[in-house]
Amino acid sequence: MVKASSYAAQSAESPLGPFEIQRRDVKEHDVRIDILYCGVCHSDLHTVRNEWGNAVYPVVPGHEIVGRVSEVGSQVTKFKVGQLAGVGCMVDSCRTCAACKEGLEQYCEGPESFTQTYNSPDKHTGGLTFGGYSSSIVADEAFTLRIPENLELAGVAPLLCAGITTYSPLRHWNVQKGHKVGIVGLGGLGHMGVKIAAALGAHVVLFTTSPGKIEDGKRLGAHEVVVSKDPDQMSAHANSFDFILNTVAASHDLDQFVALLKRDGTMTLVGAPEHPHPSPSVMNMIFKRRSLAGSLIGGVAETQEMLDFCGKHGITSDIEMIRIDQINEAYERMLKSDVKYRFVIDMASLN
Repeated sequence: MVKASSYAAQSAESPLGPFEIQRRDVKEHDVRIDILYCGVCHSDLHTVRNEWGNAVYPVVPGHEIVGRVSEVGSQVTKFKVGQLAGVGCMVDSCRTCAACKEGLEQYCEGPESFTQTYNSPDKHTGGLTFGGYSSSIVADEAFTLRIPENLELAGVAPLLCAGITTYSPLRHWNVQKGHKVGIVGLGGLGHMGVKIAAALGAHVVLFTTSPGKIEDGKRLGAHEVVVSKDPDQMSAHANSFDFILNTVAASHDLDQFVALLKRDGTMTLVGAPEHPHPSPSVMNMIFKRRSLAGSLIGGVAETQEMLDFCGKHGITSDIEMIRIDQINEAYERMLKSDVKYRFVIDMASLN
């Protein structure tokens, strides 16, 4: 075991603070990564404050991790010391169920589903997994990602969650040139959805409740921006969308967006609200054979595909860099949507 510095929450009420953890020794298929940057996801805040009711303390959050390989196991073939590498939301799965065999580890059907990067039972140590608000991490190379060398590294970190969370449904529902695609919400997820959908060749329409985000939405790649509080703007797009990606993580009326779908159109939810959405109208879906769906991150192979796609198209997240000792303030700002569009921690500040 090797000591590592981190920031952890000791309870749902306590602020995050310095905490020493133990990382396992590198095994034959393991990679040790010295963490350079870690993105801050809203899931971190939900977990730290036990808003989903499943937190086990201490919690070391962080699942948008990029850094350099400092040690590799004897059987590792994908990585060499000194290379860039990343770790996303998963560090293991059962690897034997139908989902895992299809490269859909995020839907692992094993007894404990996939092993989350933090706050999951750690099958190697018998304790809990600790995330990327730390100086280093050890992960199996099968769950470690190659990072394109041409991208600005801090902006890559949020791709490991926000990037794949939006890329996976856009790919699964085969978004392509000629499609009209809506992105609901312009936050950490939404701004990546706009960038990726535009790079896929779609005509992208951003939906926001904030008129002040119109200019930024267009800068990020949206062809049109609709203020969703304006009924006239909404009705002008009725029955016209092939696909809508809804990134909003707050309870809201889904019907207003379902009504914008074409026949056989789909709206996919990727935001995880603290309270349920009001039940959508069944009739709204029946009469146009519309679908309402959900999607969860992506498998390892698809996450690598996403990173390579972003490397090809020069896509990174728009970020605000912070020091680790600013994390509690950053959480409060996240609650006010006061970030454009993702906080990333410079892990050099941990020392």
